[in-house]
Amino acid sequence: TTAAALERFTVNFTITNLPYTSDLENPDSARFRSTQRVMKTLLNRLLKESSIGPVFQGCETTAFRYGSTKNRDDTGVDAMCSCRDEPSDPKFNRTTIYRELSKMTDGITKLGHYSLNSQSLYVNG
Repeated sequence: TTAAALERFTVNFTITNLPYTSDLENPDSARFRSTQRVMKTLLNRLLKESSIGPVFQGCETTAFRYGSTKNRDDTGVDAMCSCRDEPSDPKFNRTTIYRELSKMTDGITKLGHYSLNSQSLYVNG
């Protein structure tokens, strides 16, 4: 059998109640790893409930960054996600996923116990 084709896409957003600290730059730090685990759980939970849920493979946080130059209380999150891409599978549509994530995060305001910058969600396929 051949491995299923995968479609990769990025999800980026800014958390307004997670202060950015230098240990979030270090993938080996305990804070990076624990925050990465939480983001993975929260994103995976949402995307499994989306229209690509049946073919969704998972997300991995690839980086944390300053959420904005104005506010060091913000932390930007970059995640790489993937879904199966076979002819019979639901098709990934970045606009649809953006709308679904927006709705599932109360208008891009909440992700778990985190608050989001409502202008910060970006989905790129």
